[in-house]
Amino acid sequence: MYRDNDRYRTFSRRAVFLFSGKFVLMSGLIGRMYYLQVIEGDRYKTLSDENRISLKLLAPPRGRIVDRFGRPLAVNQQNYRILLVPENVPDLQRTFTALSSIVPISEGERKRIKREIKRRRRFLPIVIRENLTWPQVARIEANSPELPGLVIDIGESRFYPDGEAAAAVIGYVSGVAEKDFTGDPLLELPGFRIGKAGMEKVHDLALRGKGGTSQVEVNAVGREIRELERAEGRSGSEAWLTIDRELQNFVSRRLGGESASAVVIDVHTGEVLSLVSTPSFDPNAFNRGLSRAEWKKLISNPRTPLNNKAIAGQYAPGSTFKMIVALAALEKGVVSPRTRFFCNGGIELGNATFHCWKKNGHGTMDMVSAIAQSCDVYFYEIARKTGIDRIASMARRFGMGQVLGVGLPGEKRGLIPTRAWKRQAKGTSWQQGETVLAGIGQGFILTTPLQLAVMISRLVNGGRAVVPSLTRQIISQSEDEPQMPVTDNFEKIGIHPTHLELVERAMTAVTNSPIGTAFKARIKNGQQAMGGKTGTVQVRRISKAERETGVLKNKDLEWHERDHAVFVGYAPVATPRYAVSVVVEHGGSGSSSAAPIARDILLEVQRRDPSGKTGDSQARLNRKKQSGLEEG
Repeated sequence: MYRDNDRYRTFSRRAVFLFSGKFVLMSGLIGRMYYLQVIEGDRYKTLSDENRISLKLLAPPRGRIVDRFGRPLAVNQQNYRILLVPENVPDLQRTFTALSSIVPISEGERKRIKREIKRRRRFLPIVIRENLTWPQVARIEANSPELPGLVIDIGESRFYPDGEAAAAVIGYVSGVAEKDFTGDPLLELPGFRIGKAGMEKVHDLALRGKGGTSQVEVNAVGREIRELERAEGRSGSEAWLTIDRELQNFVSRRLGGESASAVVIDVHTGEVLSLVSTPSFDPNAFNRGLSRAEWKKLISNPRTPLNNKAIAGQYAPGSTFKMIVALAALEKGVVSPRTRFFCNGGIELGNATFHCWKKNGHGTMDMVSAIAQSCDVYFYEIARKTGIDRIASMARRFGMGQVLGVGLPGEKRGLIPTRAWKRQAKGTSWQQGETVLAGIGQGFILTTPLQLAVMISRLVNGGRAVVPSLTRQIISQSEDEPQMPVTDNFEKIGIHPTHLELVERAMTAVTNSPIGTAFKARIKNGQQAMGGKTGTVQVRRISKAERETGVLKNKDLEWHERDHAVFVGYAPVATPRYAVSVVVEHGGSGSSSAAPIARDILLEVQRRDPSGKTGDSQARLNRKKQSGLEEG
């Protein structure tokens, strides 16, 4: 009996202890649950959401580049691409092997991907290949279990519909290099491209736009389940250029396989209607990625397709510079329009003989006939009387020896020498023989085709300091970029009107008089007739012995020893509207090589009349009003 009571009391105490322990444990659990769910609930909910929700930056569509009529020059195309997320790839080599059976991955590409992995944060995707075909996309999706960390993405790639024809102006986009990082998060996006040349580079920030964001729900392995919220960004601005796409294509075809350049300008507004450099390159190749062999071929080409000759090619202007020398002499008063010199084929200066291109001479020349027939002796004489510093001053008034600011990277300033320049650059004094050479646009003088087009524009527009431009306006969704209205309100450069008229009359004779050097290239339709000036630029030294036996013709020389061919022109003669400069490297004489090209371009631009079609009639009316006021 007592023993049973003892057992009962022992059991009861154990039960109490056990129950108490359970109570304490349950109380602790309940308290902890209350703490976690009620007191700390918001914090843990946030942490949970952060694990469940991923925030992605969305690349905005890059803005289009269009011509003066809104026709596309650079657009976007849908692009299937494969991305690699490094942190989700357990074995990179194995992934390469599996993927190569679907999409070949070269050793160079593998090295590039490995460099990207080291450089970027591991959760950021890296572009493996773009422009996938639909069969490739389907096979990758079907084999996704064997390709961990690889995802198919639909992006956009840049497309240039005119390829090589517009490359000198448009440039191209390419991947972001390490030196390009500025802190802009868009640059971290896989496959993001920025402007590397041309207008793509000049207007890159405006064309980029503003990125958007997307909140997506992901599962435990990081796969996207659904989009929760999206904040749209802003598409890039649209760049409207001054060029006429169809004219640009025509000029490109007309230059053909030559190593050459041409610039067409509205002489009153300065708008560049065409700017071409040949041979060129396909900007689409840079977008998709050049192979090493393709890059080597480009940079080793002796005709330099990557050099924009229209703004960076620097050439002696040859006889196209004679109008500048003539104006400098007239403005100084050392000659008059009626001043004559006799050309017997050359002049003696010290121990040197400076020859005229016409061996037996031109006879007696006045200024108009000297320009029309391009007599060297006449300009030797007036250059000596004028002096290099006055010639240089006149050249600068017409846009030479300076960066004109057309709005393209890489524009060169050329060289207009002076006495001071010679002392500083060469450490020697200026020689009179150097002035003589400058009189025919040779020696130290260097100009660009763009400068030559501006020169001819200022000569025939009444002496206004027109400035070249390539951008008409930037159109933005936010409208925070400046608009660029067309203007013809340029300052006068201060040349006496009768002197300008004399030079213009001489340029008309170059192409329309039987004695003119470009008469064979004339435009026979009087309403479209062109004026201009030929130039033949010597690139090699002709020895005395060769002169005695007969100067070799260009066709008998190696290509790199032939003369450069130059022509500057304008049309129509009666009311000048369009100017053109053409430089054909080692093309021979300006009259036979460059002038026919310029003629065809001026015929085409008059036929198309791009300035007249884009609302510039008001500018013409303004000019008439201004002329009336000035005459009154």
